[in-house]
Amino acid sequence: MSPAVWITIILITILLLNIIAVPFFGEAEFWFASIKLITIVGLIIVGIVLFFGGGPEQTSRLGFRYWNTPGAFTPYLVPGDTGKFLGYWTAFVRAGFAFITSPELIALAAGETIAPRRNIPKAARRFIWRLAIFYGVASLIIGVIVPSDDTRLLSPDSNASASPFVIGIQNAGIPVLNHIINAAILTSAWSAGNAFLFSGSRTLYGMALTGQAPKIFAQTNRYGVPWAAILATWAFGLLAYLNVSNSGAQVFTWFVNISTISGFIAWIVCLITYLRFRKAILYNDAYDTLPFKTPLQPHATWVALFVLVILTLTNGFHVFFPKNWSAANFLAAYITLPIFLVLYIGHKALRRTPFATKVDEIDIMTGKKEMDDLSASYTEPTPKNWLHKVWLWVA
Repeated sequence: MSPAVWITIILITILLLNIIAVPFFGEAEFWFASIKLITIVGLIIVGIVLFFGGGPEQTSRLGFRYWNTPGAFTPYLVPGDTGKFLGYWTAFVRAGFAFITSPELIALAAGETIAPRRNIPKAARRFIWRLAIFYGVASLIIGVIVPSDDTRLLSPDSNASASPFVIGIQNAGIPVLNHIINAAILTSAWSAGNAFLFSGSRTLYGMALTGQAPKIFAQTNRYGVPWAAILATWAFGLLAYLNVSNSGAQVFTWFVNISTISGFIAWIVCLITYLRFRKAILYNDAYDTLPFKTPLQPHATWVALFVLVILTLTNGFHVFFPKNWSAANFLAAYITLPIFLVLYIGHKALRRTPFATKVDEIDIMTGKKEMDDLSASYTEPTPKNWLHKVWLWVA
């Protein structure tokens, strides 16, 4: 079956969920997220079983044998320790793809969240633990059950079987489960498209309201859905049809590079914005009134800012190595930088606005009284039983 069929089904479904079936958006996200969570937990359990040799075709304990042969660190581009470091750095850069625009969803949801001063800090704290447990442990499991030199891993000829979890399950001889995992991965990608169409369109809608984007994107239907912003954001999804005439792995690499560096730039802007916000808070002697404070500030922000700048500049370092040059890969890795600079500088020049607002002119008080009143009127729900108490803790 042509990939265009699946691309069309997914694109149309997420469009309908965001424009027409808005009441079902949250319900769909709940089930998508549930499938994702159950799948990750299941894969971690399967990985532990395979570690101890519990697969149908395993004759001995797997352990950490792949960390010795072919090795935990694989040289990349050059041999020796330098090659191993480049392999590590490539993985470090690519790992950003898994996290870009995800933390921002917490902030975007604040405007539509009940009791945001209670729920947003809770979501922010748990987000860190979820990353550490699900991403960290899952990455460890992958390194245990699949050798890095397996020919089925991502390559120009790879397909859905390139998933390391699927490869590990096939190596252990577990039947049917690999198809279930592929289906779960598909729903996970579906969920990501659904959530990011929501966040991207709401960002564009907010920019239109403040005059930073064309006014047409501020249009809504009778249900308050910003249909113009949704259609404009959704239109970029049509680039997925590149998979029809090109190698899926090559197109995936392009999208990873473009998305990752876009996310890095967005984080850099967020960090600089936070530093300015913090200065304004301290200037107004309002730091103690913040309902949520992150630790090690502002030092942690400066460290993160330095790391992100380095990651952004070295995102496509591999194209500069001999015999590795590719105009397509270079553009995918760095085209976002000049686009961002042109849009930012052009906006400042055309609007004749300062590049940075003076600290004493930064408005941090608008809307605060309304939030104070909202927080004062909110009462914590009383749990009806122990199950309801657990649910309230989770929610």
